[in-house]
Amino acid sequence: MKQYATGLIMTALLLGCGQSANDSVEENNVATSEQAVTSVTAAKIIDADPQDWLSHGRTYDEQRFSPLNDITTSNIDELGLAWYFDIPTKRGMEATPIVVDGRMYVTGSWSIVYALNAETGEELWRYDPKVPRSWARYACCDVVNRGVAVWNDSVFVGTLDGWLVALDASTGEERWRIDTIDRQPPYTITGAPRVVNGLVIIGNGGADLGVRGYVTAYDATTGEQRWRFYTVPGNPEEGFASEAEAEAAKTWSGEWWTMGGGGTVWDSMAYDPELDLLYIGVGNGSPWNHQIRSPEGGDNLYLSSIVALRPATGEYVWHYQTTPGESWDFTATQHMILADLLIEGKTRKVLMQAPKNGFYFVIDRENGNLISAEPYVLVNWASSIDKETGRPIETENARYTDGPFLMMPSGLGGHNWHPMAYSPASNLVYLPAQDVPWVHLHDPDFKFVPGVWNTGTVMEAGAAPDDPEQFAALMNSVRGQLIAWDPVEQREVWRYQHAGPWNGGVLATAGNLVFQGSLIAEFAAYDALSGERLWQFDAQTGIAAAPISYGVNGTQHVAVAAGWGTIFSLLGGEATASLGMKNISRILAFRLGGDESLPAREPVAAMEVPIPPENIADARTVAAGKGVFYKRCFMCHGDGAASGGITPDLRYASTETHMIWDAIVLGGSLQDNGMPGFAGILSQDEVDAAHFYVIDRAWRVYDRQEAQRN
Repeated sequence: MKQYATGLIMTALLLGCGQSANDSVEENNVATSEQAVTSVTAAKIIDADPQDWLSHGRTYDEQRFSPLNDITTSNIDELGLAWYFDIPTKRGMEATPIVVDGRMYVTGSWSIVYALNAETGEELWRYDPKVPRSWARYACCDVVNRGVAVWNDSVFVGTLDGWLVALDASTGEERWRIDTIDRQPPYTITGAPRVVNGLVIIGNGGADLGVRGYVTAYDATTGEQRWRFYTVPGNPEEGFASEAEAEAAKTWSGEWWTMGGGGTVWDSMAYDPELDLLYIGVGNGSPWNHQIRSPEGGDNLYLSSIVALRPATGEYVWHYQTTPGESWDFTATQHMILADLLIEGKTRKVLMQAPKNGFYFVIDRENGNLISAEPYVLVNWASSIDKETGRPIETENARYTDGPFLMMPSGLGGHNWHPMAYSPASNLVYLPAQDVPWVHLHDPDFKFVPGVWNTGTVMEAGAAPDDPEQFAALMNSVRGQLIAWDPVEQREVWRYQHAGPWNGGVLATAGNLVFQGSLIAEFAAYDALSGERLWQFDAQTGIAAAPISYGVNGTQHVAVAAGWGTIFSLLGGEATASLGMKNISRILAFRLGGDESLPAREPVAAMEVPIPPENIADARTVAAGKGVFYKRCFMCHGDGAASGGITPDLRYASTETHMIWDAIVLGGSLQDNGMPGFAGILSQDEVDAAHFYVIDRAWRVYDRQEAQRN
């Protein structure tokens, strides 16, 4: 009896999409530093000291180019680890560190902020916003955070549960805390704020779960809201807040506002101080399926658009829509870069973006007019972008109106949130790209349910085939690459082919180097002109975040947030589970002559499947359970019920877990771990069917292991 109770307790600690048993944060007893903090201003961000990294992309143009050139192609082999700092959580890491006068400010999972000595890695202070672990149910793509912003002597962070917080940069003490979502789940914040002329700009996430997107500006000193721009129009009967919203409403049909509409501004922004324009990237529709969201058609502004606003007022200036009538989770929230390029003998002020849809866009950032657009990965949903209209020329059945359509790229994108970089020295953009297919199929039984994924597509259509040969063929089409892209000629110059997709963001430096981490735990440097890999370091864990470079006491450093996790580990199924990746969340900093070393890697023990419960369901019930699983469970527990190592792999569930299945899935007994209860959403028959599907998947693994043992 005692042993059985212990099993139940461990099950309760370990199961769920949220915090695991070893995913805790100790109280911070580290003394704060009394050193004065340099005041960060617009002038300092615009004309940034190369020793600092003051804004998300280093400067407002988001080029992610460091002018530091002590580390070069000729001495890169002398680069070594200077220090590392262990982040005491076990979820994904996506943050870009900010460095101000020798201090580093960086976030980990659960929106926790760490202030470190940028020369030694010593912790100066820590701020834990105490995000309820139950909020993980609203995070589509792991409980990640992409970093902070700094202004004057304050540090700003958006929390997963929707708060914007101002901290004292010296001590980490809270100055103000503002609710950006009025406690209306399922909103989240994972993106880094930006500060423009004393206004903190922040968007949010949640489009997949049925929200209406917006971006808001708050006074950096007081936290007072100054303006809000909605990216999707509301109910026309309630009127519109602006002419831009009224114009957008003309491009919608049906009753989209009852399903949120989507269009969240969850990541990329840039600012041009000369034009005084703030550029925001807008996300996908909610539901994804255009047939359901806007049944009589329409472009659905401002979904999948780049929108230019006046940062002081939020006034609309122009927009460019990369994917009209978005129907595939094709966001335009991917990294934007501002640069001045010589095109056809004339210097043009451009904005560049490689959004999910697979085309590389060069846009006139003064007026939003298209200059050029060409595919940078395999694209089959459109043949090209019409240069006159700026619209894609779609291929037959791309909108899956006449049956399933195998998409390239998928909703994971030809390029996702991982930042790219532009080097004014080489005039090349360095782009983390990938080819990942996905099948879209119209869901005729769709019913909008607030707070869960509302795609309007049959999610199981993207499932990995059960047949080993078909699975192998599908996996052979999945790949990831670092591409050097000429944005003037719109062509690939060189590529480094990675082992798989979902590799890290990119840094370019004046030392003729490009730095990037990979899914398989490599952190590497490449020759910016040739693409030759010159140096690599075993990071012991996958890297998704983008590196930075900074100087302390005249010594150039390169730093990166390392940590396996994010959406690919959640959805990846067998493909990611087979990597056997163990997350070790760390900040790694390198310098020439660095001689620090990481602790020995702990071996990942092979998992044995407990004998699953008797499989008493017939094939039809299992098939029905598969449909339920892909509609409600797959986003956290992976393709084929195979986890990538962040959430529990349900195929390996214990006997005790199977015994309390209903209490977990219907009763919400593990909601504080992020595993929601589905009472009122799923019927008992649906829960039973999903359980039988998981049991079926468990028996497949068990039988395979038995065959290997025999």
